[in-house]
Amino acid sequence: MTSPQPTGRLLDTEGGRDLVLSRTIHGSLTDVWAHLTESGRTARWFGAWKGEAGPGRTIEVRMGFEEGTPWSEVAVEVCEPPRRLAVSTADEAGAWHLEALLSEADGLTTVELIQHLSRENGTGLGEIGPGWEYYLDMFTASYQGAGLPSFETYYPAQKEFYDRLGG
Repeated sequence: MTSPQPTGRLLDTEGGRDLVLSRTIHGSLTDVWAHLTESGRTARWFGAWKGEAGPGRTIEVRMGFEEGTPWSEVAVEVCEPPRRLAVSTADEAGAWHLEALLSEADGLTTVELIQHLSRENGTGLGEIGPGWEYYLDMFTASYQGAGLPSFETYYPAQKEFYDRLGG
């Protein structure tokens, strides 16, 4: 089984570094946004969520494709439909600051996923990068109604790429 090619980029920022990955999907901006934000649709590629979503609020997300399907609290920092969503969460692996930016041109919508990393929190890319590649491909496949990928085609196959990317 061939592993998909890793696409992540690491950009230096004022506060640290950003891991940036993107996918372009045949679909309207508003429909792709709905696939990113509506619980019934997120359940198909990431996990269902419950609670009252909105900036400054916290929702609970069930990690539907992780071992044990655990629940996780996610703070919604910014929600600017249909173009920008920023969230944060913390778990045993650390703090996660994520942002999704959407743009549309000629019937194609690009989803850019950004994980903001502090200078101190730049390690672990060998595990983080393949995970985001997997979830973005899950997002795309579920949007298109295609078969979902298997995590085993991403990790450990992409680990070396992301370890090198992190320096």
